[in-house]
Amino acid sequence: MALTDAQFIAWLKRPDSIRTVLVEVVARIVSTETTLYLSSRNYVDGVAGRAYSAAISGGLNTSEALNLDGNPSISYGDIELHNESGERDAWLDYVWSNRAASVYVGDPTWPRADFRLVFAGVVDDISVRSSTRLALRLRDKLERLNVTLSETVLGGTSANKDRVLPLAFGEPFNVEPLLIDPTALTYRFHNGAAERLVEVRDNGAPITTYTTNLTAGTFTLTAAPVGQITATVQGAKPSGTYRSDVGRLVQHIVQTYGPSTTRLSSGDLDATQLAAFVTACPQQVGKYVNDRVNLLALCQELAASVGASVVMTSTGLLRLVRVALPASGTPVAVTAADMEKSTLVIASRPAVKASAKLGYARNHTPQSSGLASGLPASSAALLGQEWQTVTSANSTVASNYKLDALAVQQDTALISQSEATTEATRRRDLWATQRAIYKAAYYPHLLLTELGDAITMTHSRYGLSGGKTGMVVSLERDWLKGRATIGVLA
Repeated sequence: MALTDAQFIAWLKRPDSIRTVLVEVVARIVSTETTLYLSSRNYVDGVAGRAYSAAISGGLNTSEALNLDGNPSISYGDIELHNESGERDAWLDYVWSNRAASVYVGDPTWPRADFRLVFAGVVDDISVRSSTRLALRLRDKLERLNVTLSETVLGGTSANKDRVLPLAFGEPFNVEPLLIDPTALTYRFHNGAAERLVEVRDNGAPITTYTTNLTAGTFTLTAAPVGQITATVQGAKPSGTYRSDVGRLVQHIVQTYGPSTTRLSSGDLDATQLAAFVTACPQQVGKYVNDRVNLLALCQELAASVGASVVMTSTGLLRLVRVALPASGTPVAVTAADMEKSTLVIASRPAVKASAKLGYARNHTPQSSGLASGLPASSAALLGQEWQTVTSANSTVASNYKLDALAVQQDTALISQSEATTEATRRRDLWATQRAIYKAAYYPHLLLTELGDAITMTHSRYGLSGGKTGMVVSLERDWLKGRATIGVLA
């Protein structure tokens, strides 16, 4: 039976523990996908009868962080390999890119089943570190999502034959559907089953002269259009049910789109954490994609709409982590006794902000000219703007810190004014106080920490004597040395 978390942590804390690293990594050798079994010391799996080669010389480090600006961040690391006499020069000719890599830690006296998975990701490549060392560069599983969302084009002989078939997620406003049959006047707004065609417009004026095929995500005009056709739609139906919240759309996208070989499965998702995120962040979004886009960037754009990031746990499970204080979950209490002496520092102090301005309800097809006559002035104005905006400001903070009154607009996929206002106020309040990122090197029992975890720090320095609770925003792990350098936003 595998060790429990408590048993594994107890072993990590023991001064006489002998930390041994096992690596199972795939490479294409000539024309064969081959799994290599490596270790930091000689080890034999007695059950499988498999020997792990003592190829690892050190440098088993991983680094990850939440980007507070809302951009995606792929964690990375490396494994340093012996090559003193060129015995592994041939490895430079192997194909490593995007091959699976799994790292386990345990005691050399343990059976293989008791070793703990501490990293699951992919190899970026192999490099020469020196005349005696090679290095395998690792990336987390988000690298598998660093691909094109869809390359499915219309085909045929029409003028649009090379256009990517559109995809609608949630409820995007005023999109430009793809004309897929000029003779029949059939348009596609989603490549798959869709929930609803909310409205069709011709030069901005609502029309009713069309029939709908929601199974195919299309509609067909029954009269020739006067000008530009646009529509407001409700798109994708994950597992047959329409969803428009960030959490469930991201889960749908990572399992459904991109090359079939890189998609995530349900086993790659942290189901418990994602369920909690769906409950905490039910805001509705709308996003229309009618060209080549990066899948990871799309997921991060959706997540950033509610102040979250797409991340992978060290063991390869997808999470959505929202930057928020107080952090969710039960905090882990740490003191100076958990840290290496004199390593606690304030690594940075994010800028105080007195206001937040969000773009929401994006008009995917702004139309400032050629609109149908007779449109109400309010409708014409709405169709001419790409974004509606909300601003939440704290005049006291602006005065105290002598800050500009106007915030830089941050665009979101939110569609509701009330939900955009709530999110803008949340962001304003989050950064209206001077925050700091406290960083320290912690002893081995903190190696199982993950991004987004809550930590309560008590220390004699930096105003922490009474304890302060924050969330983990950066992690650097060294499994051979048994240290975790953790950055906590508080």
